[in-house]
Amino acid sequence: MLYLGVDLGTSSIKLVVMDEKGTIKGTAGAEYGLSFPHPGWSEQNPLDWVSGMEEALKKLSEKINLKDVAGISFGGQMHGLVILDENDNVIRPAILWNDGRTTKECEYLNKTIGQDKISAYTGNMALTGFTAPKILWVKENEPENFKKIKKIMLPKDYLAYVLSGVFCTDVSDASGMLLLDVKNRKWSPEMLEICGITEDMLAKVFESYEVVGTIKADIAEKYGFNKDVKIIAGAGDNAAGAIGTGTTLDGMCIVSLGTSGTVFISCDDYAVDENNALHMFGHATGKYHLMGCMLSAASSNKWWMDEIIGTKDYAEEQKAIKSLGDNHVYYLPYLMGERTPHNNPNARGSFIGMTMDTTRADMTLAVLEGVTFALRDSLEIARSLGVKIDTIRATGGGAKSPLWRQLLANIMNVNVEIMNSEEGPGYGGAILAAVGCGEYKDVATAAGEIVKVKETLAPEKELVEKYEKRYNVWKQLYPALKTVFDDVAK
Repeated sequence: MLYLGVDLGTSSIKLVVMDEKGTIKGTAGAEYGLSFPHPGWSEQNPLDWVSGMEEALKKLSEKINLKDVAGISFGGQMHGLVILDENDNVIRPAILWNDGRTTKECEYLNKTIGQDKISAYTGNMALTGFTAPKILWVKENEPENFKKIKKIMLPKDYLAYVLSGVFCTDVSDASGMLLLDVKNRKWSPEMLEICGITEDMLAKVFESYEVVGTIKADIAEKYGFNKDVKIIAGAGDNAAGAIGTGTTLDGMCIVSLGTSGTVFISCDDYAVDENNALHMFGHATGKYHLMGCMLSAASSNKWWMDEIIGTKDYAEEQKAIKSLGDNHVYYLPYLMGERTPHNNPNARGSFIGMTMDTTRADMTLAVLEGVTFALRDSLEIARSLGVKIDTIRATGGGAKSPLWRQLLANIMNVNVEIMNSEEGPGYGGAILAAVGCGEYKDVATAAGEIVKVKETLAPEKELVEKYEKRYNVWKQLYPALKTVFDDVAK
């Protein structure tokens, strides 16, 4: 049998089909646009996701027989607010994970209600990207839309609803809404009251590997599936990506260099640090994970290459970089504000240290280094909690760069493992579909059998020492510029 994983990303959708042994049999994708109606805002039309899925399914059907698919699951961009009315019509464009409009709402939750209470209810503090502050924003700024709400969904769950007709979500994705009691894996009544919503507006919560229903008959006929295809809940993109890299056991760590950047640490037990510096979410395994998230990781490099230099040949630009550890230019990667560890939507991207002999290669390297330094911030918080991390698994578009992998190893002083598949959340979704259909007894077993390490890169002592010094300089820059960022944002 075949299993289909749907990766609903920020700029594109990708479908991954594998067989019962994890061999990829076909992939297909489609792109869609984003809207930035105001500075710091980010929106998308959920109907574009459906159109993208249809386009990708059509392409996929030319490669494989969709009637061989037994199960479909998902990995999806997290935190997005999708709201439907009583007729299941989308009320307004989805407010996405990288939208920064909810500063006022987050201050209300963290300061007026109190961060200690919010953390006690959910295991996390309020951040601008999370879903609950967006609900409060709609309530305050679009009361006519708020009154129409009958269903509140996350992006991937909207696709699950379209395919199955089942109003569902999963623990890992729901953890990022700031509405879930993460420790007990159920909706928080206190948070629902604070947001002025009722539990019937929210989906039934499943584990990521659980079957939520079967494909709707009309959908099966339209796309060429069998009518008994199972729909499995799926996971948020980071948890799904972790499954796709085999990051399932206690203490295992993945670093993702996607549009956003994440440090994801699988853990068996629920544990919240006192400052909520790292997110505490449910994992797709049925257990938990710690996560730090930066908003502009590979997207920093894309911005630098596409908009500033004006090239699409990223690899060619990196060939000009000849020496590591000696760069005199520093870059702060806060193009969309920042989450971990600063929780500051006013932070902005910045270069410092340029001189008359600064080269294009120096600037390009500074971007890659700055993103990696920012990811190290999250790793250092985990280490301060007693988590021992000497090996990471690298994933995401940025991890395809040999240079960036080398920077990860030396800046973080860890072994960097590259896996046998680079399909990310879509592959994790396919694995979850296989587990849901009974192909494997549990997620850890499936990932352990399917996912293999194909390459390991070790840190180099001389470069580790050089980058330790550079990191200690770099981490002084944000505190020095924080008040400037606040003034610029006024």
